[in-house]
Amino acid sequence: MHRTVKRALTRLSALAFAIGALAAAPAAPASAADLTLGVDVGRVVRPATQVASGGLYGVGSDSQPSTDMLLPLNPTSFTQPPPGTTHLGNGATEPCCDALDVGHNLIRAGAQQFIRMPDIYPSFPYQWQGWDDWEEKVTTMVNDRLAATEVTNVHGWELWNEPDWTWDTAAAGPFNDGWTRTHDLVRSLDPVTPIVGPSWAYYDHGRMLSFMTHAKDTGTLPDVIVWHELGNMDWDSFDDHVADYRAIESSLGISPRPIAINEYNSYDQMDIPSVAVHWMSVFERHGAREAHRAYWFEAGTFDGLFTLDGEPTASYWVYRWYGAMTGNMVETTPHSWLDGMASYDSSRKIVNVVFGGDWGDNAVNVSGLGELGSSVDVQVLYTPGSGRHTHVAAPTVVSESTMAVSGGQITVPVDGMNAEGAYQLLITPAGGPTTPWQQVYEAENATVVNANTFASGGASNGYYVGQIDGDADMRSDSFVDFTVNVPETRAYTMTIRYANGTGSTATHGLAYNGGAWSTVSYAPTAGWAQFDTTSVTVDLKAGYNVIRLAKGSPHFSGGTGYAELDNITLS
Repeated sequence: MHRTVKRALTRLSALAFAIGALAAAPAAPASAADLTLGVDVGRVVRPATQVASGGLYGVGSDSQPSTDMLLPLNPTSFTQPPPGTTHLGNGATEPCCDALDVGHNLIRAGAQQFIRMPDIYPSFPYQWQGWDDWEEKVTTMVNDRLAATEVTNVHGWELWNEPDWTWDTAAAGPFNDGWTRTHDLVRSLDPVTPIVGPSWAYYDHGRMLSFMTHAKDTGTLPDVIVWHELGNMDWDSFDDHVADYRAIESSLGISPRPIAINEYNSYDQMDIPSVAVHWMSVFERHGAREAHRAYWFEAGTFDGLFTLDGEPTASYWVYRWYGAMTGNMVETTPHSWLDGMASYDSSRKIVNVVFGGDWGDNAVNVSGLGELGSSVDVQVLYTPGSGRHTHVAAPTVVSESTMAVSGGQITVPVDGMNAEGAYQLLITPAGGPTTPWQQVYEAENATVVNANTFASGGASNGYYVGQIDGDADMRSDSFVDFTVNVPETRAYTMTIRYANGTGSTATHGLAYNGGAWSTVSYAPTAGWAQFDTTSVTVDLKAGYNVIRLAKGSPHFSGGTGYAELDNITLS
């Protein structure tokens, strides 16, 4: 929604009937109590991939935020303006955030990005200059990206932004026709990179049906479906929007597309931590592949997770807790306005619950804890409801205790809850996690590029990554980037759990922190998804490191054969 506040006010006033007026709306009811959030550790929803940990214009440069600031948040993806952008969003005096300029920062942080093509224009709403002008711009943008042979993380061309009100139908013709014309031009120049859209400002059944019908009839279906969720408290409608969209796909005989919400949260609730929790919860629960915080204010602050001075805000800690989720996301059941998301890491036996949204004396009931033993350590943390200009140096410890597990469950009281703040509940076996630092890293939790995640009872966490097959160029190279966090600078043994059903030895390239390449060999296994291990030595620095295992990657000649990845273990 990148625009000046004045434009935001004008535009939202005009669209109040559709996505909610800008007038202040409560983040939660005035008072409530005796609510219980349910968490079932035994019911897996999906692998932990930080679905909602992305941002529109969230990164302002190669160093703002710095890679070190981004890594603990484990960001998934961003939407950034195109190469050569002239866009001046939200009162900026000079353009910023060119996807190619910030690309390496995002790569180092393990994140991918969409390129928003119409942000080549300086102003918003966009001022149409004619088809010749637009097609010349599109050609230049695509060719500039194709020349950037070291940028591996562009996973979508966003052809337009909010066409329901920014497309100039009088001058450019109907949007559906404009989509087809632009789609065909991009595909003629770049047949590899996914195309995403239609990027409506808000979900509408009739408009989506018309668009998908036209796109199917013209052979220009998007590879990823995008729309925006921007109204006050509209998280409650996301499941209905997903269900309606899936019904449209089914009615038209279209195979299911991934769903990306590359702008979410409203202008006046952007900096309320509990509101972020609501959005995260529904995106995890209802099947979004990725979601990006909206760009209402300054670029380069990860949309308010950092102050202008680069310090963490209250909302930062929600995303930091979320970024620490590993293993699998597990089922949560909201109660009134009390909601949250939860993960379970079986390698360390850590349950991580992030929750909030209501006032008073409430509780979290966690079941399925049989693997953690007869008693567990429980810690509750809190971050307040302060805004994007307030530095919050650390969360507050609310309580620490050891609780007996009865029937595989515990109920943790959380008294005096503040509805605008957010909370973290950590549960481990009594005495702490099974290892002092994370040593097992699941491939399905990592950054998976041009490959796919599959379920398997034989995989260590129930999932593995396969089809790591591409090595043609930076658009189709297949690799998995593991972000690891180690306690000291030293050599580590890295054990790779893999499968190789080719009958011959396969290889991947191995590099870490952008360093030199070496080769990992995978002897044949009993078949695909039939796992064995091999070990190598890696020299890592204390703190965060990014380890890449690649079939193809810049400066690497390419692996041989094919292999699947289950996990890596550092020791």
